Amino acid sequence: MNIEKFRIREGSKVNLKDHPTDFTAEYTDKKQAEIDLSKNVERLAELQDVLYAHDVFSLLIIFQAMDAAGKDGAIEHVMSGVNPQGCHVVSFKQPSSEELDHDFLWRCAKNTPERGKIGIFNRSHYEEVLIVRVHPAILQNQRLPDAVKKDKNVWKKRFTAIRNFEDTLVENGTHVIKFFLNISKEEQKQRFLSRIEEKEKNWKFSLGDVKE
Repeated sequence: MNIEKFRIREGSKVNLKDHPTDFTAEYTDKKQAEIDLSKNVERLAELQDVLYAHDVFSLLIIFQAMDAAGKDGAIEHVMSGVNPQGCHVVSFKQPSSEELDHDFLWRCAKNTPERGKIGIFNRSHYEEVLIVRVHPAILQNQRLPDAVKKDKNVWKKRFTAIRNFEDTLVENGTHVIKFFLNISKEEQKQRFLSRIEEKEKNWKFSLGDVKE
């Protein structure tokens, strides 16, 4: 597969309209995709052994997506073959009281993978420049100095902080790979409905997701 179609180069502008949600690359059916996934999972397990034995680098995989886009499923299927002792998954929900007592990067920074390990973020520090930016009331309710809450450049400063944070990770041996899973509004609607209609998926449903 030519991954260049999915890669976003640094400094380039992105318009999601240029990336159709029904794009399936060279796959015409799920069977071949499942066969290739199985092979890649095996290869991933082999590379994990090398990563652990080398004990110099680490891997941080970040998943961002709209609600119901399949972050949990992607993590479950793609990472199914790795050794769980060398892989750590963290799902970032609404910040806890302890997390609000620290800077916005703290909870992510303390969960980055150690050398030889794989870390997976289900959502990440990007929530602080996405959801929080869309809903300014969240920022106003955080335990921040008034000067920060009133700063018109707060988002630019957070962008800079995030870039510096990731640059520091890379400079110290952590490879950072980021994925954004995109689905259409119609597909998202159908997935929300399935969470209501199928009992085994009820636990995934939240009114907050619908409002979002």
